[in-house]
Amino acid sequence: MLIRIGYDIELALATAPIAPTALVYMLQVHPSRVADLRGGGEQLTIEPPLFTDHYFDAFGNACARVQIPAGVTNVRLRNQAVIADPGTPDPVERDAIEHNPAALPVQTLAFLLPSRYCEVDSELLQFAWDRFGTVAPGWSRVQAISDFVHGHLRFDYASARATRTAAQGLREGTGVCRDFAHLAITLCRCMNIPARYVTGYLGDIGVPPVRSPMDFSAWFEVYLGDRWHTFDARHNQRRIGRVTVARGRDAADVPITMMFGAHTLARFDVTTEEIAGAG
Repeated sequence: MLIRIGYDIELALATAPIAPTALVYMLQVHPSRVADLRGGGEQLTIEPPLFTDHYFDAFGNACARVQIPAGVTNVRLRNQAVIADPGTPDPVERDAIEHNPAALPVQTLAFLLPSRYCEVDSELLQFAWDRFGTVAPGWSRVQAISDFVHGHLRFDYASARATRTAAQGLREGTGVCRDFAHLAITLCRCMNIPARYVTGYLGDIGVPPVRSPMDFSAWFEVYLGDRWHTFDARHNQRRIGRVTVARGRDAADVPITMMFGAHTLARFDVTTEEIAGAG
């Protein structure tokens, strides 16, 4: 199938800067999916036209830094693209095994450690072992964690808070997709299962459409067997048409935009939809 993706995001600086500043964004399709882009790839524009440095971060994500000169008050980022997708749900591998930490590939070890929003070294450690210690290790244990988070947290845009950690999410019982991912990631790490945060596009493909405006989504991946596997505590079902933008330890590693200076979000429109009849 073919999926149309894109966005129209405008950031308004609180006051026109008297000195140059910068905006960093992670809004390009992840390098692992670039080969699936069709029709010339992503069509990214910046208004006003500003000089941009492109680079890759330590996790292999495509990043950009926009240089904003003094006096500029608004920056608008727009993008559109078409990407090919298998059109099949997230793979399931129920016999994927869980590894002892001593046997894990060394490149996965960073995803066992505490991070900004995932406090493995907290009350969650004992909670995780008390609740999931008797569950069969491997796929079943990760699914049990996803089931718990899905049932425990109530999705509520009105309660969104950029500073909420996994432990706070457990106590408050509410959040948005990033909070579902952070809590599930933390519980997996507490059980010595490498887990990482993923952000990207996820449209209402193969499921009833949601009436709220489209947004970027967050889910998580765990290392079982010999590779990373996709789980989604927010929706808790295998979905069609995920398009990864960035991966990291948690949301702090993969901000969609990060402005160096006070600003507000003046516009935020995201598109991700199947192109009907495209096969």
